[in-house]
Amino acid sequence: MKKVELPEAFVKRVSSDSFLGTPLLDALNEEQPVAIRINSLKGASVFNGLDAIPWSQNGFYLKERPVFTLDPHFHGGRYYPQEAGSQFIDCILRQLPLPENPVVLDLCAAPGGKSTLIADFLGGKGLLLANEVIQSRSRILKENLTKWGAKNTLVSNNDPADFETLNNTFDCILIDAPCSGEGMFRKDPDARNEWSEESVNLCAARQKRIVMDVWDSLKPNGYLLYSTCTFNEQENESNVQWMLQQTDSELVTVEIPHAKQGRNGIGNYALPSELKTEGFYVVVIRKLGEERVQKNKSKKKGTLTRIKPENWLGEWVDTNQSELVQWNNYLFAVPADQLELIERLHVQLRMIKLGTELGEISRKGLIPNEALALGNELLSDRIPDIQLSKEEALHYLKGETFTLAAEKQGFHTVSFEGTKLGWIKHLGNRFNNLYPKEWRIRMRVD
Repeated sequence: MKKVELPEAFVKRVSSDSFLGTPLLDALNEEQPVAIRINSLKGASVFNGLDAIPWSQNGFYLKERPVFTLDPHFHGGRYYPQEAGSQFIDCILRQLPLPENPVVLDLCAAPGGKSTLIADFLGGKGLLLANEVIQSRSRILKENLTKWGAKNTLVSNNDPADFETLNNTFDCILIDAPCSGEGMFRKDPDARNEWSEESVNLCAARQKRIVMDVWDSLKPNGYLLYSTCTFNEQENESNVQWMLQQTDSELVTVEIPHAKQGRNGIGNYALPSELKTEGFYVVVIRKLGEERVQKNKSKKKGTLTRIKPENWLGEWVDTNQSELVQWNNYLFAVPADQLELIERLHVQLRMIKLGTELGEISRKGLIPNEALALGNELLSDRIPDIQLSKEEALHYLKGETFTLAAEKQGFHTVSFEGTKLGWIKHLGNRFNNLYPKEWRIRMRVD
């Protein structure tokens, strides 16, 4: 592959910037580090002897990049490959005085790395709404959060402007804003081709609009985490200063091990010239003032129906701490203490993931959804499970069938080394592979 040079205007700007300096240019041409974050909701790590990331409770460096696609544990949500600098978010969240059951919005959430991090931080408490405006990317976000297995997560597919009617809703909002991508120049050569000074200007303007679109949905004394994967002052410190001028708010100082403090003390950077990271910038702003009156409150009636657990459902689900709701012919488990808010969000937004989808209600009973198999606490231990070898697991993840013994017919989960992967329906001499078509591995697994 032909090497893509750094953009000339970018090189010139960084070379004359004493804050960044020429060592950054050298670092952007070096090999990138590989990092992951363990899903603590699913038990112990499947890795041993890894170097810990100092600012992330469950983050680790790998010595080399494996083929994640060929690891069944990856498909089962036991870990997520996530750039180390973006894991600053973990360190920040653990310092904020959030309520015991915080309601968090990840506004620009796809593909889902930071959403799974927030879900891990919440540990089953509170509620996470992960949003993505681009429909195709929102489906990827749903997939990754489903595999992570946290019941207290929702996914919506909305423009930031759609949140204007949700005043005083969130205790914390993360805006990992679309940016010019300078921090990705080492990881993604295409980012070098797409960068221009004009793109910096366009991104800075769009970031301002995004922040103001959702500002009223943040509760007073709530926290905005604003982040980018770029280095320039225009999209970072200057934009933050503009936000502070436009709103009744203040900067919050946080301590992140080894991070570089931003220009004029505004925010923190992960610089690849100083840390084993790509480029990342983050700042915390606390909203002051009083609650705003709810505006344009929707008059639409909710379409979720609460249902009582029936005896047959107990064979499938442990409903402790959960509220069961029906939407059309589909059944979901959501946190009981968040149901009122979930109903309101369901009315206001285009929801594509609602807690844990248990399955479709049919005349013959429940047709289980993959989310039930991948969830962390809902699946009944009465459901039979079949352990697969690695070879079998990879063929299952490709959507294939093969000879597989079972003590009885019907629905079974399948697992690899204790990691649940999904469902099959055993028919006696064969089985139907129920792994979602859009999730299936498309590369050779031989």
